[in-house]
Amino acid sequence: MRYDAPMAASPSPASRFAILALAASAALGVARMLDAQDAPAGAARTATVLRVADAIGPATGDYVVRGIERAALGGSTLVVLELDTPGGLDTAMRDIIQAILASPIPVVVFVAPQGARAASAGTYILYASHVAAMAPATNLGAATPIQIGGAEPEDRGGGAAQGAADDAGGGGEARDGAPPATTAAPELSTASERKAVNDAVAYIRSLAEQRGRNADWAESAVRSAASLSARAALDEHVIDLIASDLDDLLAQLDGRTVKVAGAERVLATAGIAVKSVEPDWRTRLLAVVSNPTVAYILMLIGIYGLIFEGYNPGAVLPGVVGGISLLLALWAFQVLPVNYAGLALIALGVMLMIGEFFVPSFGSLGIGGIVAFVFGSVILIDADTPGFGVSRPLIGTIAAAGGAAVLGVIWLALRARRMPVVTGVEEMLRVEVTALEDFAAEGAVRAHGERWHARTRTPVHKGQRLRVMNVEGLVLDVEPHDQH
Repeated sequence: MRYDAPMAASPSPASRFAILALAASAALGVARMLDAQDAPAGAARTATVLRVADAIGPATGDYVVRGIERAALGGSTLVVLELDTPGGLDTAMRDIIQAILASPIPVVVFVAPQGARAASAGTYILYASHVAAMAPATNLGAATPIQIGGAEPEDRGGGAAQGAADDAGGGGEARDGAPPATTAAPELSTASERKAVNDAVAYIRSLAEQRGRNADWAESAVRSAASLSARAALDEHVIDLIASDLDDLLAQLDGRTVKVAGAERVLATAGIAVKSVEPDWRTRLLAVVSNPTVAYILMLIGIYGLIFEGYNPGAVLPGVVGGISLLLALWAFQVLPVNYAGLALIALGVMLMIGEFFVPSFGSLGIGGIVAFVFGSVILIDADTPGFGVSRPLIGTIAAAGGAAVLGVIWLALRARRMPVVTGVEEMLRVEVTALEDFAAEGAVRAHGERWHARTRTPVHKGQRLRVMNVEGLVLDVEPHDQH
């Protein structure tokens, strides 16, 4: 008996169509992955626009870093970061720079709109970008670490004077549009100051060398707080171009060659679609919580809430609100430039003011608490950092409220001290009582409508008015009222 092997059935038209569709989908997916990594000119037609118009902080850093990552995953051709900042925190600035350096697509930093600035931390971010652009009437520079560069440096050399630099870390411009190379750097008196400046110089020079920009001027921006206008920055090879607005910027970028991830790429931005990315709820919440004034208020709510819960166990709500507020405040302080000596002074001041209500110190604890609270609030956060610092009017208002409460306690204590005693043995002294019977040594008297046992050295008569001179247990020592 012979068994013939069955012949393979030929695929049906529907099966062949499904196989082709599956192969086409796989090829399309691979093509998109390759485009995201190395998109040829004209392959993608979207530019993602991120806008920063405030100090560089934790929320700003999170917004920019995630915006660059999403733009790369979404297949955008490039990211345009419109920048207008007085500076900000070093940690947030470095997070943004690391995201730019690691980006698989070009990142263009555009100092805009007109009148904007990229001061302090903004200068570092501009130097890190693949393409640096500025709008007319903008400026950059003043990148000295703020802890040692907050004061305006002196002009020692007699050369071109440095323009009036912005107190928050930016804004000044050298005369005649030239970099203030002759402006003397601030004298660094301590090893920590020299260390901070040298670290900042090395960092910005490394960025300048990687992008082929003017590293010498970058060093002067750190050491001498030098600043440049847009035109001077272009002449000094600090930026790549000047554009009046976003459309002009995209038109000038078309056909420009940039180096991304070690490979050259030609930008095709003519007629490109623009996608603006606004901060989402997470970024907005982070911005609110990390605001120094909000964090300061949350800390006070937390402290007072827990204290109230401690004095009123079982109230629950103050403890819950206080605990949540305090944890949020501590998280915010972890990402802010907090002076923990100031934090300790605030906590001590609050405790002393609370103690004034329970300890008869006649204002010593309360006044000391107010002083500690004010000093701690002032030094809590480095106010010299652009855009960061607790509102001084808020500190004054809370201190005034605490002072008013302490003065109120002192006034009530003095008022109570002058008032007659109304309870206890002391209240019975010098009280007038009435004899209920005749007696020569001991007998009964009426005091405050009550019958008391009394004793006297002078015989008294029924109905006679007497005065209490001493109280021993439940016995009153009395004598006739007319003796005094």
